[in-house]
Amino acid sequence: MKATYALVLVGCLLGTLPLELVLHVGVYRQWRRLLLTLAPVAAVFVTWDVFAVRAHHWHFDARQVLGIDLGALPLEEVLFFLVVPTCAVLSVEAVRRVLGWRL
Repeated sequence: MKATYALVLVGCLLGTLPLELVLHVGVYRQWRRLLLTLAPVAAVFVTWDVFAVRAHHWHFDARQVLGIDLGALPLEEVLFFLVVPTCAVLSVEAVRRVLGWRL
């Protein structure tokens, strides 16, 4: 199925959306802070992936991705480095809210 990777990312976002809507953790409201958190991580791992793909260490199955490439990487792979860390931040913030943890 061409959209498998994209559907997994959508599932991750939908699975953590209640943390924002029900617990009001405020991660999406603080989008600048989120972008500052994600940008360095995404930059490092996208660069790493590009080198790995170009060195033929791995590839992406054309049957699993949409076919939209951003340079050497499929769109879904770039989005992975934004979606998964966002879901992790949402999860951590939800745990902090529920347990009353303060920074």
